Amino acid sequence: MSSTDNQNIYQQNGYDSRDDYLQCLADDYGLPLNFVYSLADMLEGEEFDGLISALEDAEGMFEGE
Repeated sequence: MSSTDNQNIYQQNGYDSRDDYLQCLADDYGLPLNFVYSLADMLEGEEFDGLISALEDAEGMFEGE
């Protein structure tokens, strides 16, 4: 999948870009942005499935930091 296709999928789901999408996820799950980026990079191609599951599992890990 080309980077243009990737950009389109984010826009099709209501986000300006991958960066916008990942920032929204970090905010929604209360996780550090760099953590969300790391997971997204490890789970390339799973931004709307596997990444969400991983973030749900990680939610609350950083409370109190």
